[in-house]
Amino acid sequence: MIQLLDAFKKHGYAITIASAASKSQFSFDFHSLGFKMEDIKMNDCSFDVFVKKLNPSVVLFDRFLTEEQFGWRVAENCPDALRILDTEDLHSLRHVREQCFRKDIEFTTNTWLQDDKTKREIASIYRCDLSLIISSFEWELLTDVIKIDKSLLLLLPFMVDEITQETKWKSFEDRNGFIFIGGGKHAPNIDAIKLLKTTIWPLIHAQLPEAKLNIYGAYLPQQILEMHNPKEGFLVKGRAEDADAVMKAAKICLAPLRFGAGVKGKLLSAMQNGTPSVTTTVGAEGMYGILDWNGSIENDHTAFVEAAVRLYTDPQTWKMAQEQGRTLINTLYSKISLTLILEQKLEQLQNELTKHRTQNFIGNLLQYQTLTATKFMGRWIEEKNKG
Repeated sequence: MIQLLDAFKKHGYAITIASAASKSQFSFDFHSLGFKMEDIKMNDCSFDVFVKKLNPSVVLFDRFLTEEQFGWRVAENCPDALRILDTEDLHSLRHVREQCFRKDIEFTTNTWLQDDKTKREIASIYRCDLSLIISSFEWELLTDVIKIDKSLLLLLPFMVDEITQETKWKSFEDRNGFIFIGGGKHAPNIDAIKLLKTTIWPLIHAQLPEAKLNIYGAYLPQQILEMHNPKEGFLVKGRAEDADAVMKAAKICLAPLRFGAGVKGKLLSAMQNGTPSVTTTVGAEGMYGILDWNGSIENDHTAFVEAAVRLYTDPQTWKMAQEQGRTLINTLYSKISLTLILEQKLEQLQNELTKHRTQNFIGNLLQYQTLTATKFMGRWIEEKNKG
């Protein structure tokens, strides 16, 4: 989200962050980037007054739940504003995969299509003028399976600086240990840490008894904190003050993710910091196209361990993986290229917005349904809250 807002700022937009979320200990300070901050309320007509006065030319919704809550109010009060949905990842895909994992059943596309969250998320995509899709896998799911018109979507992964030959990374010899990094409020991360503790790390540690695995992440639950065991080399360190610094110091990033969606920030960070990684098909999904991964992709636990040990002990294999990370970043995640693509798409839509909306009949249909159903539910909750 921050990368996206930075792209809008550089394109000349004045940015206001409107949020109904309560502040947490590690909430990002958007004021530091020169953005205005406004607190808003859900199911409250004060938002109508706020957005009408602001009169934005573009409204960016952070995930479909935000569009569900505020989208109809934006459409009603600022009909000329370009409405963009930042999916971040397909929330419904992550949700259904987790449910299948918990129930020990195979995930299928049909299972995803039948879930209520999928229907809600797809409806939100149709109601918006443009939806930003972070993963090529999710792009294909939306265009090939659901047949959403490509004019409603833009494949826009993380936008980062290219890695030049002048970029100085720590060498193989100057790095030590393995790393896992991920927030404790994200279920796939908690599952991955448990898998590392019970299955993967004991096998690695048996072959590399001097190696350490450093676990970083904010809001780690007590059950994870209690896994800290220096004798086993399993070190739970909590939130990293400087995520780049700890990633640069590590020799290998481990990410045995068994469910989830979107592009994994930890794996992109590993590429940026010259740290090869070992992950799963879910972890690498939609992140590397036809290019080689910067390490290994393994679902089998034994193969995962073998790949991790090989990378950790073989300087030549490690160096090749590190350089592949550079190729991935510069080919697929270049901020310069992706920002230009975004700017061109925004200009095109703003010049042809009426035509674009007319051609999106399903979106118009769903917008009408929302204004005649969700709107009145929101109004009812609003009146109820008045007491």
